[in-house]
Amino acid sequence: MVYIDELFLLNLTVNYLLLLSAGKLAGERLRRLWLGAGAALGGLYAAAVCFPGMGFLLHPLCKLAVGVAMLLLAYGRSPRLLRVSLVFFGVSAAFGGGVFAIALLGGRGLTLKNGIFYSGMDLRLILLSAAGCYTLLTLVFRRGAVHTPRELRTAVVRLGERTVSLVTLVDTGHTLTDPVSGRMVLVAEGRKLEDLFPPGSGPDSWALTHPVEGMEKLSQGALGRRLRLLPYRAVGVECGFLLAVRADSVRVGGEELGDLLVALSPTPVSDGGNCTALIGAL
Repeated sequence: MVYIDELFLLNLTVNYLLLLSAGKLAGERLRRLWLGAGAALGGLYAAAVCFPGMGFLLHPLCKLAVGVAMLLLAYGRSPRLLRVSLVFFGVSAAFGGGVFAIALLGGRGLTLKNGIFYSGMDLRLILLSAAGCYTLLTLVFRRGAVHTPRELRTAVVRLGERTVSLVTLVDTGHTLTDPVSGRMVLVAEGRKLEDLFPPGSGPDSWALTHPVEGMEKLSQGALGRRLRLLPYRAVGVECGFLLAVRADSVRVGGEELGDLLVALSPTPVSDGGNCTALIGAL
């Protein structure tokens, strides 16, 4: 006897963990809602197979199509979709092989048939096990994603008599430059630079999320000549702007870079919180 609700929840959980693992291994930005949507599609597929007249869904092409649709939902906006797809199918094959090996050794907790996972265990035990697996994956992959000391450096930004220290990732993929001088730009979380400005003179959270209006508002103040609007492009953003300030000096590690532009990001620059600023290859 197969319970559809248990079948759906189990495959939803397994698919989510597989998508999550693939994203972390491939270094992708994780959009949790889209990961959930992709996993839910896989869960619905697993449940649909059990209904009369739906046996055609077991055809390998149908399985492949569902896998591709899951990936498009979870990572369709990524410019490295092919890489994360290959990692996903690799992780899925490894996981399926592990389940098959457990079955050969006499394990009866989790079974895999026609690409669909099912278990005779109590649903609460399944969900608790899934939560434990998620925690383990998070700890393992987060530790594996921590950057080495050679990549993470301390940046000291000086503006007048004020200085702020930032944990900075030296990222070769970070290519944002000053459109006037062509020099590199330090991108930092705006809230981490509050102490760089005299009280009441720096940009607030509203100015960071509305850079054009914030520029107009702050241009009449003490920072007026230092502020810039910096155009940028990113995944999902064809043409955006960041509010930037011209620092008196920026030192990254032991290297003095001079009066660089420091772009103020309204959002964190790292998913895991390992760094609070980004800069290109030095």
